[in-house]
Amino acid sequence: MGDLEIRAATAEDVPAIVAMLADDPLGAQRESPDDLTPYLAAQARLAADPNQHLVVAVRDGRVVGTLQLTLVPGLSRKGSTRSIIEGVRIHADERGSGLGTHLMTWAVDESRRQDCQLVQLTSDATRTDAHRFYERLGFVASHVGFKLQL
Repeated sequence: MGDLEIRAATAEDVPAIVAMLADDPLGAQRESPDDLTPYLAAQARLAADPNQHLVVAVRDGRVVGTLQLTLVPGLSRKGSTRSIIEGVRIHADERGSGLGTHLMTWAVDESRRQDCQLVQLTSDATRTDAHRFYERLGFVASHVGFKLQL
């Protein structure tokens, strides 16, 4: 991945991140790239929270991937900290290049560096290709997730 940089996302990266979030059938229904105001506010909140790591993968000055890594301290598992990976997106013309694996490896390595004992993620039940990808990386579909839309 030679010329690839993984770094903290800035407000200037928000348009590219939102475009990737909206670039699939699920994201197209729930994202609004035409109004970046709520996304910019969210990026500012994330940047101010030391337990949040919104990162971008940049190649040749262009944002080509993103994910959010959240650190969650807890009492269970003997007071361990876990991390949650969310919002993983790879630009359409980078899919299949190994970038997703590289970005996920960064997230797992960063979780270890932050002394996490567990890395977890959720993926929409319809994203079967993503499920195969996560399983190839060693993730196990061990739980059933529930959500309540507010």
